[in-house]
Amino acid sequence: MYLIGWFSTGRGKGSRDLLTVVQDSIQQGNIKARIPFVFSNREPGDAPGSDLFFELVKSYHIPLIHFSSRRFLPQKRRESPSGWRLEYDKEVMKRLEGFHQDLCILAGYMLVVGSEMCQKYTMINLHPAAPGGPAGTWQEVIWKLIENKAESTGAMMHLVTPELDKGPPVTYCTFPIRGQSFDRHWKDIEGLSVAQIIKQQGEENQLFKLIRQHGFARELPLIIATIKAFSQGKVKIEAGKVVDRSGQAIAGYDLTSEIDKAMRQKHLL
Repeated sequence: MYLIGWFSTGRGKGSRDLLTVVQDSIQQGNIKARIPFVFSNREPGDAPGSDLFFELVKSYHIPLIHFSSRRFLPQKRRESPSGWRLEYDKEVMKRLEGFHQDLCILAGYMLVVGSEMCQKYTMINLHPAAPGGPAGTWQEVIWKLIENKAESTGAMMHLVTPELDKGPPVTYCTFPIRGQSFDRHWKDIEGLSVAQIIKQQGEENQLFKLIRQHGFARELPLIIATIKAFSQGKVKIEAGKVVDRSGQAIAGYDLTSEIDKAMRQKHLL
């Protein structure tokens, strides 16, 4: 049975939805895997959103390990202003001793993982852009796409490294942001800079909203397809490199056709 370690801050509904979709797929037999633990960098009482997340984890009877980074920070920042995160990671790893996992997924985990933890665990994270696309939050990604007048974008799961959003692509999908449904919105912003669009409309801009809609709709299917690909041995991480079933190094495993199929089945395409 393929084992998936799950890391999440559990801030809000998105974190709960990610876990629900994956756990449902496991229980329905669509993914031959199991989640042996969920780790959160919050503890009960830290925030209402994470408390709801903890209730969800417990309802699945998955072991929950929590260690509040908020409560760890004040003292450790005084003791080690530049190294508190590495010290925190060491404490996390102590708490995870005895658990086994083939792959760790960061699903709304709001801390940058340090080098020691990256070396100990194979960890992947969702990023709302295609390989080679913009870095940053999903909002920053979309504004950069608009600024660059991009033709396409996507989403990817990438290997977690100490450098934020810099790990090599593991799996990905792409989609066009030109064509019938997009072109009229591109026309609406002709001659405007991103700064002007943000000032006039902000995230209510129709092109911004449409790009986000198409990207967000692919994120859950991509996570499911990625876990399935790992559990079936179609993609692996060996010595820090992404390889296919034969052990050949690849620049990410393209799941576009599979994601598009899932989108059509849900009448989202």
